[in-house]
Amino acid sequence: MGRRSADDRPEDPERDRDRFPGLEPAPRSYQSWVADETIEDYALRYAPASHRRWSPATITHTALGGISFLALEAIGAALTISWGVQTTVVAVLLASIFIFVTSLPIAYHVARSNVDMDLLTRGAGFGYIGSTVTSLIYATYTIIFFALEGVIIGQALFVCFGLPLPLGYLLSALVILPVASRGMTAISRFQRVTQLPWIVLALLPFVAILWAEPEGVRAWLAAPGPAMTLLSLGGAIGVLCALSLQIGEQVDYLRFLPPPEATTRLQWWGALILAGPGWILIGGTKILMGSFLAWLAIGDGMPASLAVEPIGMFWHAYEYLLGPGTALVVATVYILVAQIKINVTNAYAGSLAQSNFFLRIARYHPGRLVWLLLHVAISCALMLLGVFSTLEAVLAIYANLALAWLGAIFADLAILKPLGFSPAQIEFKRAYLPDFNVVGCGGMAVGGLLGLALFLGFGGELLQAWSPPIAFFVSLAAATAIGLVRQGRGYVARRTHDFGAGVARCGCAICSHDYEPRDMAYCTFYQRPICSLCCSLEPHCRDFCKRPHVAMPEDIDPTADAVRLHRVSPRLGSRIWQVGAVFLGLMAGLGGLYLIALNLAGSLHDTGAMTHFFLGSAPLVALVAFWAVMANERRRLTEENLLGALQRLGSTQRELAIRQRLAAVGEVAATISHELRNPLGTITSSVEVLSRSPGIGPEAEEDVQRIRRNIARCSRIIDILLDFARQGAHETIPVDLRDWLEALIDEHPAGAHVDLDVPAGMFLRCDPARLQFAIRNLIENGWQAAEAVDVPGHRPRVVLRAFREEGRSVLEIEDNGPGLAPELRARAFDPLVTTKASGVGLGLSLVRRVAQMHGGDAWIERTGPDGTLMRLSIAEAA
Repeated sequence: MGRRSADDRPEDPERDRDRFPGLEPAPRSYQSWVADETIEDYALRYAPASHRRWSPATITHTALGGISFLALEAIGAALTISWGVQTTVVAVLLASIFIFVTSLPIAYHVARSNVDMDLLTRGAGFGYIGSTVTSLIYATYTIIFFALEGVIIGQALFVCFGLPLPLGYLLSALVILPVASRGMTAISRFQRVTQLPWIVLALLPFVAILWAEPEGVRAWLAAPGPAMTLLSLGGAIGVLCALSLQIGEQVDYLRFLPPPEATTRLQWWGALILAGPGWILIGGTKILMGSFLAWLAIGDGMPASLAVEPIGMFWHAYEYLLGPGTALVVATVYILVAQIKINVTNAYAGSLAQSNFFLRIARYHPGRLVWLLLHVAISCALMLLGVFSTLEAVLAIYANLALAWLGAIFADLAILKPLGFSPAQIEFKRAYLPDFNVVGCGGMAVGGLLGLALFLGFGGELLQAWSPPIAFFVSLAAATAIGLVRQGRGYVARRTHDFGAGVARCGCAICSHDYEPRDMAYCTFYQRPICSLCCSLEPHCRDFCKRPHVAMPEDIDPTADAVRLHRVSPRLGSRIWQVGAVFLGLMAGLGGLYLIALNLAGSLHDTGAMTHFFLGSAPLVALVAFWAVMANERRRLTEENLLGALQRLGSTQRELAIRQRLAAVGEVAATISHELRNPLGTITSSVEVLSRSPGIGPEAEEDVQRIRRNIARCSRIIDILLDFARQGAHETIPVDLRDWLEALIDEHPAGAHVDLDVPAGMFLRCDPARLQFAIRNLIENGWQAAEAVDVPGHRPRVVLRAFREEGRSVLEIEDNGPGLAPELRARAFDPLVTTKASGVGLGLSLVRRVAQMHGGDAWIERTGPDGTLMRLSIAEAA
């Protein structure tokens, strides 16, 4: 029989909570900057309602402040020099439409689900580990553009003040730290303060140019240059497609948008569109502005190498308004304002992306500030390596991966979700996600590999130029096809837990902080609610909650051999497959880097020495693959041994706690026996004397009989408590179960309606007194729960069933009450655990002990809003 996927299991993994005793989680405390959400800004988390306090206008201002980057103008200038004005204009218009359409569903779902780009990707077809690659892609995007913007600042400081470039790069990186480190609160204030100066300084030179040369724009559009062809248009669009991932930075702010019901529909949708896909309306204009300024500067005699740089084009532009010296200073000020605005956003988004990436690689979260510093350090290294000089090549390579990612996301958000083949709600928590989802991962892999192959020239020059759009549409088609075939399977690993509609906050059992239920998961390993971050960092459970049913010792066939010897390791085939897969993956990555290096060097046809080196490295790569698989196998075995030891330790600790409580019960029982037996004896003697009194009527006789029955019941309870404390022996006799249960129900308090479903002629060998105590306790619990439902038309009902199953007799007690809370269900059978104001918490513990005395067990089969089903099994006598 094939193995069933986790999300197809008819029952929640929480069904094993009684079979796998929960451990006490080790408390986790975070550094002060991790615990401070003003700094952390809910990195790796759902943004709760309490943190979404900014107005739609503030969100819009903050998000649009992040598109001030002058790399857009630099891209426009570079495209104009490479392909001409006409090709640049058409490419910008087409790319802008494409980016707007593909970004809209991303912005919408982020604003509705209040998650960042990585958390969105997890639930949009990639899975918990599958989105690690996309986090790396997005982090790389923010690093590349941080470096590009830093280079622009360094060049401006060098041209204006003669400051050495390395020092300028360092200053450009350090100046953003005070703002980016404080998160959304500080960034929104900074963007609001600098918004007006940026807009004024950006538009002022264009006003002056249009005033001095009214025909300048017309002349620019009619400028001679290379003829537009499919090849040139594809090359320009391929570079512009890399800008598609800017939506990731926009949605890092959009996740804080207040819910639609907290504002007007116009304000909410206006902020969603302007702060989300609407960035390209301004961004596309800025690209064209850069093309215009570069063309103007080159036409006035400025060297193309300087005109393509923002400091050169804006220096020349401000000369239409100011003298050369003043124009240079003002241009430098404008560049500093614009670039610090964008690099604050780049650094903030990059720290979020790297937090998500390293969390899943290392299960380590030192805080967003650490990854912010790493982001700045890597960006500074790229600046020193001269990333700006290879701008077009870097963006063209990057665009293929970025577009393949967006194609898979677009397929899920815009096609599969509306068609109902993907869950409507974005799930981002590790506890409920599979490691990999073939929909997103498969679609991206197909589109990305094809795009990179075409970019490396395997399909000719034309397909090479159009490789990024091709990667997008192939990924879109592949992800859609896979999603339709999968029919919605594979998006969740298990059913999500419902904490209740009225629960506003829920405490995490590990970090002890309170979060909204949307950010919480129920951990079946610790049998407690934990927050999404603690769930992601948990190293011990090894995704215990998503595992299929694990055989327990009582499930093992006793007739099977005690030890099975294998001539060949049972996992040998799996290991060989893993080594082969890792080897092919490493060789493919090495080959890709090799081809990219040759392509960038312009020597794609001179491959002799490099090919020999590539093939010669295969044995070393094979050894690395073998070592990686064996190291992972050793780690897996170590972790599984640790998991087994932790489970056994938890079981032992729990059993010890139960025994200690039962020892306390024994002491109490001894005291009760001593203190109550004499009064009961006196009451018994008095009742006997009363029963012999002359003139006693029929009604009094009934009262006397009732007193006798209850005295006998009290005596039995005392005896049972003492037997439990002493682990005493018990005597069993055969009983006709149906007649015996009917008599038991007849003695139940008036008003309690119990439906009996027991086959006639079913005999059971048991200790009637002890079993009567257990069943009566379950019936009373069920009836009290059913009566607690205060709903018009609700009729309390308890059903008692009996049947035989796999050599055991099973008794079922089902009620239509409100069900048990998850935290109570995990400890329901522990001594001294109760929800009743007047209860002592011994009932279910004693019920289980009765079942165990009879060779069986007692457990909760299911519980929920529709009621609770308890089961008690008894082994049949041999």
